[in-house]
Amino acid sequence: MRLPVGTDGTAPPRRGLQRSRPRHARRPHRGRLMAGGAAIVLIAGLVACGTARANPQGSSSFGVNTPSPVVTPSGASPTPTPSLTPSSTPTSTAPQTQGACVAATLADMSLKQQAGQLIMIGTPVDDPNSVDATVRQYNLGGVFLAGRSTRSAASLKRDISTIQATGATHGIHLQIALDQEGGTVQTLKGADFPLIPSAVDQGQLSSSTLRSQTVAWASKLAAIGVTMDLAPVADTVPSSIGTKNPPIGALHREYGSDPTEVAADISVVVSAVQSTGVTTSLKHFPGLGRVLVNTDFGNGAVDDTATTHDPYLAPFASGIQAGSGVVMISLASYPKIDSNSVAVFSAPIVTGLLRQQLGFTGVIISDDLGNATAVSSVPVGQRAVRFIQAGGDVALTVNASDAGPMATAIVAAAQSSTTFATQVKAAVTQVLRGKYNAGLLPCSPHKP
Repeated sequence: MRLPVGTDGTAPPRRGLQRSRPRHARRPHRGRLMAGGAAIVLIAGLVACGTARANPQGSSSFGVNTPSPVVTPSGASPTPTPSLTPSSTPTSTAPQTQGACVAATLADMSLKQQAGQLIMIGTPVDDPNSVDATVRQYNLGGVFLAGRSTRSAASLKRDISTIQATGATHGIHLQIALDQEGGTVQTLKGADFPLIPSAVDQGQLSSSTLRSQTVAWASKLAAIGVTMDLAPVADTVPSSIGTKNPPIGALHREYGSDPTEVAADISVVVSAVQSTGVTTSLKHFPGLGRVLVNTDFGNGAVDDTATTHDPYLAPFASGIQAGSGVVMISLASYPKIDSNSVAVFSAPIVTGLLRQQLGFTGVIISDDLGNATAVSSVPVGQRAVRFIQAGGDVALTVNASDAGPMATAIVAAAQSSTTFATQVKAAVTQVLRGKYNAGLLPCSPHKP
């Protein structure tokens, strides 16, 4: 996620920042999570990457633990092209099983409405309702609260309730997301939202303390209607690079330099946050810890070490095992996995590595496709199309003005290609499953 002044209020990273304690220091009673080691074993035994898109038929409470069949982009197992005409009959409001609820909701959606569910736009955290008209016009699936704010919980809750009421399409509520990592990346601060330590400092806590503190601050998000935190950062920054890594290390956003220890922290944070009803988003897959360029501000962010059996995938595998509902894809390049495309446009990474190898069946969201220099050469609408073609679900842009070009491009591509229409339908299904679990569908068993 972009961190310049004017987007979310954080100044560009400074290389000279020093840590308050040694990177390797950890409390003696720090527990080792068995799943961290299991994650590495999992990675070592992974199957070869493919290009097919997963289309899970079932899920855990956060939609990530059930193996599923695959719908191939080639159309070997196609689903019908989405209807272009909305039904006049509203979706049933009676609680249903996930499969029945999602199927009924999807059947009632036009292609335009489906396209909107695949887009999340930014809106100023101090004026979130400024995008109400855009959300309604394009039937958008979510908004990202951008910037920094010290507003009261009561005022934020009021605005979030308003945008939920005005932006719902056919009773499908919005995902309300923000960046509440801690340290320099904390959207909400002030009397109602105490300062959260940086991930580096969180990584020094015992598992029990990390869990209790995380539940405390995540509960504050849930209480005001936030449904998704674009965190935790699952990137591992090697000690040999440290603050020379602009997007993560320079801002102390990593939990540590040992991927096994980071995996343990990620598992704790994911389970703690999601116990409050807020969905987590692991980022920035498959890892930004070794790049020397920030994708927000420059081109050439390359990790030429990462492979499909990289130990630095362990934190992501651990977060998936813990049930994270969302994974965010980075905008960097990983030539040993895919030499042709940055991660966000790479089927071998998004579908092959994340879906098929790591078995993730939740929602896949992009890093910012709006202002990031790394994708600036690609037309705005095509950024969303290419992400979905790679296997992604939700195109995130901090720019509300990108909603129109993205929605238009998705609809046009689906109308001209049955293969892409099938991919759109699969992506919408993923999004609706996540919303069912969050109580954001009219037929969910619990409502926000």
